[in-house]
Amino acid sequence: MSTLPPEILARRDRAKDWFESLQTRICAALETLEDEAPDTLYPAAPGRFDMRPWTRETGVGGGVGGHLRGRLIEKAGVHTSAATAKFSPEMAATMPGADRDPSYVSASISLIIHPLSPRVPTVHMNTRFLSTAESWFGGGADLTPMLDVQRTQEAPDTVAFHAAMKAACDAHDPEWYSKYKAWCDEYFYLPHRKEMRGIGGIFYDRHNSGDFEKDFAFTRAVGDAFLDAYVKIVRQRMHEPWTEQERHEQMVRRGRYVEFNLLYDRGTMFGLKAGGNIETILSSMPPMVAWT
Repeated sequence: MSTLPPEILARRDRAKDWFESLQTRICAALETLEDEAPDTLYPAAPGRFDMRPWTRETGVGGGVGGHLRGRLIEKAGVHTSAATAKFSPEMAATMPGADRDPSYVSASISLIIHPLSPRVPTVHMNTRFLSTAESWFGGGADLTPMLDVQRTQEAPDTVAFHAAMKAACDAHDPEWYSKYKAWCDEYFYLPHRKEMRGIGGIFYDRHNSGDFEKDFAFTRAVGDAFLDAYVKIVRQRMHEPWTEQERHEQMVRRGRYVEFNLLYDRGTMFGLKAGGNIETILSSMPPMVAWT
């Protein structure tokens, strides 16, 4: 189906293999945290991922959706996908290179983790490779503490998470962190609330330095940095008890998450318009929310 050159298909396959290996490592790490969670706070049995393969309805490809309903992790989705397809005229008009040829290949990993405890932050991460007549990487990771007292730039989780993202950027280009941090702050913003969704992280799109190997290494570094940083945050916070008031505050903050994902998130819109799997696309929605 694709009219793109073989070297582009080979690059997509390399990215696909990496994203799938990262998915395996992330799922294993979250299941380990499920096992380690203290029984006094999380008395249920440790959760395990339900891996659900799916096939695209348009084009060629599909992916594997990893779904977890656990005791520490109230809901998580860790998903991979890959595609060989053609953009619709509407989508092609928004994609670099698609005006010359609407064919594209893609590979990605995306995840959302909603812990049970309001003391443990929610987190989102995704990275992807996409090629039309032009190729690029995109993605990033951002942290959303549920409690106002944790939602400051001086809070320990904020400092640790940003340090991890900065290290991933600095290893490849010292200018990328400030650029992609600012982009994240701008992107994950709710205009109607006049507030950020969380405490940020990094966000990048159409990233193409002209050096595929450098850009691919950077994207791998983002995935590795996310996994290391978030596991450490969860392992530290999961022993802290919480109150009903904090749980309610978490529910309200989750409502903001829903508002952003349904009103502004490009990934959600792209997935739905490109014929992605609805179950995985909408798995970012938290299991319980409140607006009062």
